[in-house]
Amino acid sequence: MQPRQLIEFLSVIGNLKCATRHNWAADGRQESVAEHSWRLAVMALLVASEIPGVDVDKAVAMCLIHDWGEAITGDIPTFLKTEQDEKIEDAAIVDLLKMLPEDTAGEFAALFREMAEMNTPEAKLVKALDKLEALISHNEAPIDTWLPREYALNLNHGDESVAFSQYLTALREEIRRDTIRKIDAEDQM
Repeated sequence: MQPRQLIEFLSVIGNLKCATRHNWAADGRQESVAEHSWRLAVMALLVASEIPGVDVDKAVAMCLIHDWGEAITGDIPTFLKTEQDEKIEDAAIVDLLKMLPEDTAGEFAALFREMAEMNTPEAKLVKALDKLEALISHNEAPIDTWLPREYALNLNHGDESVAFSQYLTALREEIRRDTIRKIDAEDQM
């Protein structure tokens, strides 16, 4: 990749450092999409060995790129994202990949296809961890940042995505217990 091409691409995806998510950080500020992607990659690195057949390098790569489209579109919370929003984000990814050398773009396009098709252990892991990371973030954030609908979401969101793995199901249950403790603590105030 030519140096100028790399710098221009990094400038665009650098928007992920400024694009805020619906989630809030433990210190009471909105987290960025880049922060979410980084922690998602760390999660994959730490738990990939718990899922049979997972290529950790591929899973980490998927985590790092999974929200690239949001460098252009911004983040839309899962509970508000429409099919049209997903089409716009997919088009943004296509445009982003055009900025890369053809062989590199092809490699990333293949990873995006794999994530969309959800047929590999890596794609399933990343989808599940994407949901779980958001739930963990919610539990870490001040509860006054939660919307009313998020009480139920934090108790139920992601259940279907973790069902393929005993380990991820156990992790989901631990996160649910944290949510219950957080809600109970608020009720006692």
